[in-house]
Amino acid sequence: MALSSSISPCYSCKLSSNPPLLRRTYLKAKGKKMAAFNRTHPFSLLQLQCSPFLNSKWERAELKFGIRAAVTSEEYLLDGAIESSQLPRGDSWSVHKFGGTCVGTSERIRNVANVIVQDQSERKLVVVSAMSKVTDMMYDLIQKARSRDDSYLTALDAVLEKHKLTAIDLLDGDELASFLSRLHHDINNLKAMLRAIYIAGHATESFSDFVAGHGELWSAQLLSSVVRMNGVESKWMDTREVLIVNPTSSNQVDPDYLKSGERLEKWYSKNPSMTIIATGFIASTPQNIPTTLKRDGSDFSAAIMGALFKARQVTIWTDVDGVYSADPRKVSEAVILKTLSYQEAWEMSYFGANVLHPRTIVPVMQYDIPIVIKNIFNLAAPGTMICRSTDNEYEDGQRSVFPVKGFATIDNLALVNVEGTGMTGVPGTASDIFAAVKDVGANVIMISQASSEHSVCFAVPEKEVKAVADVLESRFGQALSAGRLSQISVIPNCSILAAVGQRMASTPGVCATFFSALAKANINIRAIAQGCSEYNVTVVVKREHCVRALRAVHSRFYLSRTTIAVGIIGPGLIGGTLLDQLKDQTAILKEKFNIDLRVMGIIGIDSMILSGSGIDLSRWKELLSQNGEMPDLNKFVQHVGENHFIPNSVLVDCTADSHIASQYYDWLHRGIHVVTPNKKANSGPLDQYLKMRALQRQSYTHYFYEATVGAGLPIISTLRGLLETGDKILRIEGIFSGTLSYIFNNFMGTKAFSQVVKEAKEAGYTEPDPRDDLAGTDVARKVIILARESGLELQLSDIPVQSLVPEPLRATASAEDFLLQLPQFDLELSKQRQEAEDAGEVLRYVGAVDVVNGKGTVELRRYNKEHPFAQLSGSDNIIAFTTERYCKQPLIVRGPGAGAEVTAGGIFSDILRLASYLGAPS
Repeated sequence: MALSSSISPCYSCKLSSNPPLLRRTYLKAKGKKMAAFNRTHPFSLLQLQCSPFLNSKWERAELKFGIRAAVTSEEYLLDGAIESSQLPRGDSWSVHKFGGTCVGTSERIRNVANVIVQDQSERKLVVVSAMSKVTDMMYDLIQKARSRDDSYLTALDAVLEKHKLTAIDLLDGDELASFLSRLHHDINNLKAMLRAIYIAGHATESFSDFVAGHGELWSAQLLSSVVRMNGVESKWMDTREVLIVNPTSSNQVDPDYLKSGERLEKWYSKNPSMTIIATGFIASTPQNIPTTLKRDGSDFSAAIMGALFKARQVTIWTDVDGVYSADPRKVSEAVILKTLSYQEAWEMSYFGANVLHPRTIVPVMQYDIPIVIKNIFNLAAPGTMICRSTDNEYEDGQRSVFPVKGFATIDNLALVNVEGTGMTGVPGTASDIFAAVKDVGANVIMISQASSEHSVCFAVPEKEVKAVADVLESRFGQALSAGRLSQISVIPNCSILAAVGQRMASTPGVCATFFSALAKANINIRAIAQGCSEYNVTVVVKREHCVRALRAVHSRFYLSRTTIAVGIIGPGLIGGTLLDQLKDQTAILKEKFNIDLRVMGIIGIDSMILSGSGIDLSRWKELLSQNGEMPDLNKFVQHVGENHFIPNSVLVDCTADSHIASQYYDWLHRGIHVVTPNKKANSGPLDQYLKMRALQRQSYTHYFYEATVGAGLPIISTLRGLLETGDKILRIEGIFSGTLSYIFNNFMGTKAFSQVVKEAKEAGYTEPDPRDDLAGTDVARKVIILARESGLELQLSDIPVQSLVPEPLRATASAEDFLLQLPQFDLELSKQRQEAEDAGEVLRYVGAVDVVNGKGTVELRRYNKEHPFAQLSGSDNIIAFTTERYCKQPLIVRGPGAGAEVTAGGIFSDILRLASYLGAPS
């Protein structure tokens, strides 16, 4: 029977008032009588008094309250020798740990008891945390008492009531009476302790740990009683009687495994049981002073006990299905990891992943005890096993293909950079820097140093950075003044992103893939660190980019879909057709090509619609008309382009608007990809074009515009392919207008030119005003685009254009008036057609780029009927590339060059090309 470490003052006075050389105590245990102890026995050394608050010296309060009196009867044989029961260690034991959420209510405690009862292990040790929020309540009690806030008494009553009501709901009979008796006893002791703290206005760490650990005592007793009521014999263990730790700092302790093992043997000799319910979080110092394993230390407790018992397995029960490859709140595609090595779990816990207490791994590693993370609320989930890795790592029967197991982030950091040429080759500079940081108690999360020793940078929590900067400037003030150090700078608002995986060390190209994914998501890296073990690669990024960076690298390594946020500008004929094509292909792209295109916004002249997860494309017209809001291009771009949960975004401009085209540079600069059939940007002012192309070449932001020249035809890609493979372009010539192609393919026989134009308009081949086609400006823009792609720096004004709109009709008020008056001018074109026919030729409206002479033209020309340009039908386009390789016979590209379907198809093709560049399988 263990003597409680919480001894009431009125009982303790019996101890202190007895003769000094031989003290007697009445043990509160059935069947026990008075026992005598000599002066060296700990019971003889108790210095408890009935009223410690009357003492004038605060330092003695710790002794009076029995913080040093946490002794156990296992250390000393009472009433003679007691038969001991040797502790069996090994695989017969399984260890379970249940966190606060698992025992947060009476119903959840019942569920935990059922799990324990149904576990088929021969022997079970269960480590339990305090009920949910109770530890916080206990620390709040200490804070209130220390602040001399009288409400600590009310708060303590709330703690009592919570556990009392839980006990009444769970227990009955002797179990209930016994628990309530212990609970009231503990509450009275706490009340006295808190009163002492209240009077002094101060609480030592020992006092705080003593108070805070009571939640575990109560939850362990409750659970043990419920297990017994389920018909399973159970003993509860106050681990302060067993677990000995040596405090090493204010937030860390080291277990003493030798002494703890000896105490465990003694405890078990008095309390043999097949099922033991132990308190987590709490322990004792070698001086028997109650302490804790610090916040979130219950996992650590379970691992230590697993090592002491040499258990078969330690199961950590929590409220998630296992360890995720990334935070599922930030990465919806995160997957449950079936296995992790000890080293991988260690790294992920250090970098903030919600895996385990960072030191939990250490105790079990030496005995190869696996740790399993399971969900108490989803017993069917297999969970994650943390164990020693093997050379052959399998998942689902196949060797794992992922060199990176998981990704973790740490937010709210600042980067401190110490820089100066005077650091180079000077021994002890780094030591001096980090000694100064240690002096202010700051925690260094990551360190990066250039091999030149010119600079050292390190990351610290943002709340500590001011103190760090101040102490460094003070410590190195002379070096700064003398110029040996050039600056001590702080970069705020940073986050750390870490990639963790044991197989990274044996897999070439991991870093290249990691940094490529970040670059393609337009993430700028501020600092990099990698240990020689290669278990992790760590980068520092801007805080606002952290989630996007996390999603980008996770997507790249985990074969989760290449997800792209799409914004459609201009849902007219072409934009609407593209949306319909996207609707028809989205499911196929996801299933077969791992591409997830999510239309996050649609904006037109009168309305726009935004979505946080993706617009239902089967209803986009209905949603735009019924749920649309006033169009705001800036808001639209921000919504699509700065979506933190999708790393890649593209704006698709399906308009012919020059104002929208002028925004491309800004969008690209912000890391938003652009796809467009709009010719205005590439044929606009030369300086803007050159600036935009320079940005595109310097960054990982993509700008695709295949549909600007040949609708769905591969004109731009063919030209680039020729140039990139070293060919030299001599001349490009083609029929670039589907409208004018149709008109001149049908301008034959006795048909008048005006009649053919009218038929083309009625068939939908022309713009609403046919003069927009006949003026040749559209063809001139395509000529400019091809000229610039070929390396010529031409302006639109440099291209002579033969307009087919008669001079007198260029100012006509409407398209209808133009068509009514056009027949008056048929004679001239009919004459040209006849002359061509008489010569065995045809008329064709063409654009040409003379690269050799650096000029371009747009005009009506005559071609022999055997020429490829004479063989067209309908609205086909044709382009001929004359190069050094294709000199005698030009390279011909021919096909439909107009129409909403083919133009939308060309845009769609560019979107898929973008997806391929961003990592989707091609």
